[in-house]
Amino acid sequence: MIEIPVGLPADLAPLSWLIGVWEGTGVIDYDADGHRFAGEFAHRVSFSHDGGSFLNYSADAWLIQEDGTRAPLVSEIGYWRLSRPATDADAGPGLLPAVTSAAARTADDVEALRTASGGFEIEVSLVHSDGISELYLGEIRGPRIDIATDAVVRPAGAKNYAAATRMYGLVENHLLWAWDIAALGNELGAHASARLAKVD
Repeated sequence: MIEIPVGLPADLAPLSWLIGVWEGTGVIDYDADGHRFAGEFAHRVSFSHDGGSFLNYSADAWLIQEDGTRAPLVSEIGYWRLSRPATDADAGPGLLPAVTSAAARTADDVEALRTASGGFEIEVSLVHSDGISELYLGEIRGPRIDIATDAVVRPAGAKNYAAATRMYGLVENHLLWAWDIAALGNELGAHASARLAKVD
């Protein structure tokens, strides 16, 4: 059963089961440029909110080496939110304030966003520590999330990275995820997966 924290903005109710800090391990298995990238990694993911209509996201991963030491992998930060049209009551773009004020959004306002399949469309904006930015679009249906990149932006010096999909699910109180990528000249394919437990 998913419990929704008291005082949570209505827009976050479908995403509420993600809130907290999750830790665990996963595996990398990807072939590219004649090299097989494989191994186990430790992963820490945090979903939090500050009263806004979005979740703050951060994730750090470390490759677990044969001697037990950890080598840092790329970190990422970003925002997760329900897809909905911006109104005059929303701030932005940039630092522009809202033009009008509006009553707090309600559960009925959120329910109006439900898709024909019974879920909610979501948007996920991520920035990696290597400079790559991703915009994911997808859907959350109960304790399952499926997202795919709509855009990937890379700095000139970044490695080739063209597209990705991610799947998240809450299974027996664990956060399971799988991440497929199209990178280093490869078509979209399996790359990493992990199982995380809530620690906070």
